[in-house]
Amino acid sequence: MGLVSEFKAFINRGNVIDLAVGVIIGGAFATITKSLTDDLIMPVVGYLFGGADFSRYFIRLGEIPAGFKGNPESYADLKGAGVAMLGWGEFLTVLVNFLILAFIIFLLVKAVNRLMPKPSGEPAATPEDIMLLREIRDSLKK
Repeated sequence: MGLVSEFKAFINRGNVIDLAVGVIIGGAFATITKSLTDDLIMPVVGYLFGGADFSRYFIRLGEIPAGFKGNPESYADLKGAGVAMLGWGEFLTVLVNFLILAFIIFLLVKAVNRLMPKPSGEPAATPEDIMLLREIRDSLKK
């Protein structure tokens, strides 16, 4: 089997296509969640705690390099200059993003489970080929 035909067989599997669709939709969903967090939730949380931007909360561990041209109070400027820092404000923002995303996924899974039909008490119908194989087995036993 050639490399191209093996690749074609791999791509044609349903799980690979489903996974690709899931990754693409997940990426788009993450963008929406990031905007929800950054543009709506974190400004309110920041306002309630006295600041609108959590990225300004950090602990500088290293020295500011000579010739630094940025703002010494800016996390982004210091990070760009390679200064060692604990950016706990950025971490808090990412953590809130994760919690919101996990909660929304929980709600989606819960809704999908509610919409899915409940399995009935009766067993699923046995496929015809399984029935035929059972008949052959029983005949061979006799």
